[in-house]
Amino acid sequence: MAKLQNLYLFSYNSLQFLGWTVALFRILSNFISTKSVTGAYASAGELICLLQCCAFLEVIHGAIGIVPSGVMLPLLQWSGRTHFLLAIVRQIVEVQELPSVFITFSAWSLSEVIRYSHYALSCIGNPPYLITYLRYTGFILLYPIGVFPGEMWLMYQALPFIKRTNLYADSLPFSYYNFIKVLLLVYPLLWLKLYLHLFKQRRSKLGKYQKTKKI
Repeated sequence: MAKLQNLYLFSYNSLQFLGWTVALFRILSNFISTKSVTGAYASAGELICLLQCCAFLEVIHGAIGIVPSGVMLPLLQWSGRTHFLLAIVRQIVEVQELPSVFITFSAWSLSEVIRYSHYALSCIGNPPYLITYLRYTGFILLYPIGVFPGEMWLMYQALPFIKRTNLYADSLPFSYYNFIKVLLLVYPLLWLKLYLHLFKQRRSKLGKYQKTKKI
């Protein structure tokens, strides 16, 4: 049973790694060929939406205990990203060519290539120190870049379009425009919880390597 579980996790993380690698390649290829940041969604948006939806499995993994991540933090990250992608970027064509989409997708893709490669390698042994170091260090820059000039800036830029079209007025019992304004206020607090948790993980994981070197 343990071997099957490990094989499943290796397969899942490897597929996510490959998917995000393709997404990053498409984004950078488009940027290099067009010398513009406006084509990020057109080149990789649908693939990223698919990968992010599939990532709900990570919430289930934590819930059933096959990984030690728990439920709340994976759910918090998954729901935030999925809402951003499916409810805003995918629905509002006018924001899809904004630089903030390029910033978000680039930061996400690079961080996920590092994260999933580390997870996949962990299923078959100890990852190289460089991969582990990048996994628990890269987020220090990539997460704030993805959130502030990326996700939050795009949500702010989407507000006029949400207000003008009265987006989701037929399906929600509240104003989605006001919801996004409130979300922008609480977003840094929700993000900070995850960010501080990653620093805690960093001290724990990289500390083990330092102790091993001393021994």
